[in-house]
Amino acid sequence: MKVLVTGAAGFIGFHLSKKFLNEGIKVIGVDNLNDYYSVQLKKDRLAQLVDNPDFSFHQLDIADKTGLMELFRKESITHVVNLAAQAGVRYSIENPMAYVESNIVGFANILECCRHNSIKHLVFASSSSVYGLNTKMPFSVHDNVDHPISLYAASKKANELMAHSYAYLYKLPCTGLRFFTVYGPWGRPDMALFLFTKAILEGKPIKVFNYGNMQRDFTYIDDIIEGVYRVTLHIPKPNPDWSGSQPDPSSSPAPYKIYNIGNNNSVSLNHFIETIEKHLNKKAVKELLPLQPGDVPKTYADVDDLQRDVGFKPDTPIDYGIEQFIIWYKKYYQI
Repeated sequence: MKVLVTGAAGFIGFHLSKKFLNEGIKVIGVDNLNDYYSVQLKKDRLAQLVDNPDFSFHQLDIADKTGLMELFRKESITHVVNLAAQAGVRYSIENPMAYVESNIVGFANILECCRHNSIKHLVFASSSSVYGLNTKMPFSVHDNVDHPISLYAASKKANELMAHSYAYLYKLPCTGLRFFTVYGPWGRPDMALFLFTKAILEGKPIKVFNYGNMQRDFTYIDDIIEGVYRVTLHIPKPNPDWSGSQPDPSSSPAPYKIYNIGNNNSVSLNHFIETIEKHLNKKAVKELLPLQPGDVPKTYADVDDLQRDVGFKPDTPIDYGIEQFIIWYKKYYQI
């Protein structure tokens, strides 16, 4: 087994590469090391991986079809986990074309390379953002998600549809994973936990959207990684009970499956901030603001399918997860 992890210098990609390597699985890491956030942080993550003889890294953009096809031709890749993407809901409003290039064109290149190289399983990152205007809680993979409210969310929904077409036409086994607000050590600087921790320590105000009434299914990085690892080894099979008259969006007569990976527990933004304050032993200065365009007020994952199929359910408490992040943050920035 040799896994290609795209976005290997990213938050999830780095942790996942480490997990595969710890399990004795060879990893080919790909990342374009763009400057959407600190390139140094990405390089510091990679530095934790490069000494392992089972890891090789290629600085490559998945939108570069020629480069990607050459990599697949050279390496005997068996599985692909595509985590490379332009991330962030709010940035998709400012810079939509970055999402088209990476999340649509780049993903099409991944699909083509998988198709032509007999890949055993393509696992790809989707997002809880695809639920958009859905209000039925908890969010279920069996419900339709046809009303995204950001281009980021639309690009992730597009990935699910594109993957399905390849699963159907070319029998390429594909699994899409809808991640719910991932946090933890080595996290992204554009995410709330990182932004809040930095601002509170510096005595600067934090922007609290929807006046703190947002609710998020915060999912600890170790839980995400365990879920992705198990799913990668669990190749989807066609669903014999699938019916076109009552189509289930999460499965197919093709080898295709969608899962949520979330903590199955919605936490208010106010409680999240209080927990950060507790572990920093310092109060936040809050700037209360309305809900931002593209943001959904609440997320909450139904993970029954994940638990049934791979025997795993995320359950790390928010208190522990935030504490671990703050320990890492202080060590990394030598505070």
